[in-house]
Amino acid sequence: MNIFFLLIGVSLFAALIFLGAFIWAVRNGQFDDNETPSIRILFDDEPPENEDIETVEEQKK
Repeated sequence: MNIFFLLIGVSLFAALIFLGAFIWAVRNGQFDDNETPSIRILFDDEPPENEDIETVEEQKK
């Protein structure tokens, strides 16, 4: 019977740790933008600003 009290205490402690981690993640903006990461792969990369466009096109050939 004493093991039940120990298990309940340990499970409540673990639940509080997970709740704290979830609240920390929400406050730090982990769940702010759900749509952009899934469509980001569809956008083309921008050409490098340091190089000429002709140089980049020559490298592609």
